[in-house]
Amino acid sequence: MSLTLPAGVALPVTASALVLTQQPGNGDNGGQGEDFGKSSPVGFLVLILFLIAVAFLVRSMTKHLKRVPASFDEPAAEEAAPEQAEPEKKAEVAEKPASDSTATTKAD
Repeated sequence: MSLTLPAGVALPVTASALVLTQQPGNGDNGGQGEDFGKSSPVGFLVLILFLIAVAFLVRSMTKHLKRVPASFDEPAAEEAAPEQAEPEKKAEVAEKPASDSTATTKAD
C-alpha cells in the first residue's frame, strides 16, 4: 500500500514543507547555537531522580495490588449470618447504659 496525494494537493504540501524546513541564511540559527540539544549534568541528575522515583512507585503499586482480593463478589450466605447477629448485640449494649442511667437518676 502506498500513499499518493492527488495532483492538486501535492504541490502545496511539498512547497509548504520546503518553506518550513529551511534554515535562515543570515547566520541566525533561531537560538540553536553550538550547544543546542546537549544535556547538562544537572539534567542527567534530574533524569536519574525521576527513574528512582518511578522505581519506588512501581514497587509500592505492586505491594498494594497483591493485597487486592481475587474477586469482589458478595460473600456467601454463611458469612453474611454473623454480620446480621452483630447489630442485635449492639442494640443490647445500647440498652444497658440507658437502664444504668435511669438507676442513677432514681438514686439522686
